Amino acid sequence: MRKDRQRIKFWGVLLALLFIIGSTSSLFQQYFSFPRNHNLMQGREDLVFLSISITDAVSPATPNVLQRGQEHSVQTMAGLQNADSKEQPKLQVIPGGQSIGVKLQSSGILVVGHHLVSTKDGDKSPGEQADIHVGDYLVEMNGQQVRSTQDVAKIVKDAGNTTKSLRIVLRRDDKQYKVVLPLALDEKDQQYRMGLFIRDSAAGVGTLTFYDPQKKVYGALGHVISDLDTGQPIQVGDGKIVHSNVTSIQKGASGKPGEKRAIFFNEDQVLGNIKRNTPFGIFGSMGEKLHNQGDAIPVGFSDEVKEGPAKIYTVVEGQKVEEFDIQITHAMKQKFAATKGLIIKVTDPRLLAKTGGIVQGMSGSPIIQGGKLVGAVTHVFVNDPSSGYGTYIEWMLKDAGALENQSAETLTGNRFLFRDQKMEKLGN
Repeated sequence: MRKDRQRIKFWGVLLALLFIIGSTSSLFQQYFSFPRNHNLMQGREDLVFLSISITDAVSPATPNVLQRGQEHSVQTMAGLQNADSKEQPKLQVIPGGQSIGVKLQSSGILVVGHHLVSTKDGDKSPGEQADIHVGDYLVEMNGQQVRSTQDVAKIVKDAGNTTKSLRIVLRRDDKQYKVVLPLALDEKDQQYRMGLFIRDSAAGVGTLTFYDPQKKVYGALGHVISDLDTGQPIQVGDGKIVHSNVTSIQKGASGKPGEKRAIFFNEDQVLGNIKRNTPFGIFGSMGEKLHNQGDAIPVGFSDEVKEGPAKIYTVVEGQKVEEFDIQITHAMKQKFAATKGLIIKVTDPRLLAKTGGIVQGMSGSPIIQGGKLVGAVTHVFVNDPSSGYGTYIEWMLKDAGALENQSAETLTGNRFLFRDQKMEKLGN
């Protein structure tokens, strides 16, 4: 009996010693320790999200996040960031504010309407009868690719002297279709016509938002460029941004947004090309910063934006970029990319006296808070020109390629219903 007690005591002491020795090993500590860092990651497949419906522009979206899988991860609005900020490089870009001229060439010839041709058999639109829709893009006619309205006019003239019809390849909703369009002879001037209104380009004035000196890319406008007649986004074939000079301001008032009046100059001196036209603006390459741009500043992601004072950079006369005081009155918590993330109000008495607040042509004006670029002005409230919407800067950075992440254009944004609030895009 005594020997049994001694044997039990011996094995107990031995196990205790083994436990103490084992607990000092790195394998043991790694297995039983809590993680020191929690990575904040975007778009992981092992995350489940509960979305909340939004019915008012001033109500924040606060998505719940459920975690599963082996990593402790949460969805944030700031893109891919690590909670240990020392491990992540600080993204810096040069803020804009410069007035720019935008010249955009569409990818194909856009159909913007039908018109009636006076023929001996009565008035008719051959284009409409051929089932060509408003919003279609004419890509090819009689085997020839068309890039301008001049191309179309020449092909129609040649066909009028020969086949009296057109074999057209058109693009609709990213699909191609083939149609045959018999031309109609106009009794008034004896010219053959298609019965279509068409357009191949758009031009207007906006504001540069930022320039990334590392990747030599820029972002501007903060919203998509849409065709004036169809309301559809213009598909980019080619385009450029050039110098613009603000000549005057039409002051905004309730029910009537104001606008910058500007002219293009030095159009041969191209500042940058236009590669993309997305819900968050226009984007492309730019060789170097503009002469009136300053130094790079840090980027502030949406989870850093606070309701309170901020500034915008914009031009109200000539080419001089000035800073003006605004108030961020609401910062919406967005789960995915959505264009209207900020509600802002102009508080600077100088800007209110000059413009009445936010005017057309001011879209893209960078929003600065705490020394960081956090967003861009995008819309004005028609009934209150001192207020409007802004977008978070990370969505623009992604579409520009300055952030190595999925394009904001391909993300599904929250759907908002804006009640009793009229709004208008700034710029053309």
